[in-house]
Amino acid sequence: MPSGPVELNRRMALAGVLALGASQAWTAERPSRLVLLGTGGGPTPKAARSAPASAIVVGGSVYVIDCGNGVARQMVLAGLSLKSLKAVFLTHHHSDHNADYGNLLLLSWAGNLATPVTTWGPPPLARMTRQFLALNDFDIRTRIADEGRPPLKALIQPHEIRAAGRVMSDANVTVTAALVDHPPVKPAFAYRFDCPDRAFVFSGDTRPSDALVDLARGADVLVHEVMYLPALEQLIGTESNARTLREHLLASHTTAEDVGRIATRAGVKTLVLSHFVPGGFPAISDETWRAAVRPHFAGEIIVGRDLMEI
Repeated sequence: MPSGPVELNRRMALAGVLALGASQAWTAERPSRLVLLGTGGGPTPKAARSAPASAIVVGGSVYVIDCGNGVARQMVLAGLSLKSLKAVFLTHHHSDHNADYGNLLLLSWAGNLATPVTTWGPPPLARMTRQFLALNDFDIRTRIADEGRPPLKALIQPHEIRAAGRVMSDANVTVTAALVDHPPVKPAFAYRFDCPDRAFVFSGDTRPSDALVDLARGADVLVHEVMYLPALEQLIGTESNARTLREHLLASHTTAEDVGRIATRAGVKTLVLSHFVPGGFPAISDETWRAAVRPHFAGEIIVGRDLMEI
């Protein structure tokens, strides 16, 4: 009988498939779909959760929020077409949120993406885009000549965001940004997506933020990072930089209790927990996460899992 990481991976995959199937039935008639591509927190790869990434799907177009490691494969596992990628939004420049920014664009292009993709995020997004294209210049030129693909550079349209406010609007969504607090990274943003039927808000990484509360006011769904303090010491005890890591986590992230308070203040209908800290070790049950939030939020609480659709 399998055990350890193998069995954990099997169980997580089965749970993801079951959650995806159930939620697809629930959302079958909705114009908008939210897919949690990766729900882990932090830069190190985890057996139980993929790196932070989400997708909003409206009208056949895919809008990706954050690009943690493996986001392109997670899209494929979720049944999302890479060639349907319309826009990418980065909340901030920590590697668990931007490591596969360029790779998502490159691999989508290899998957027959032929329409422009707008990308949005803090500086130096434009320079990052240029440098990624330079890094992969040989592969790109080879595939253009050998496979007849269009130039990748012409398909990517980076836009740097420096302040809160309206980001973009098209036939499917209107996107608004708020500045949040994630020291020492500045600027860091939360995003609100107003779709034809629902409004979704993504906290990004942040400590408790009044600006986020204002952004999320009356939203249908708030996807918020979450940290469980009772398990924090066990997590950081495995790290050589425990003292510095502890200071960072406490100063720049949001506890489960505060997440509930933020959702209540904003008046959201559904709170989705994601970017879990800890995200794998020590293992924390869904009920433990839910129980930590429930005293502070009376609405629907969803403990996010990779590939879950909402």
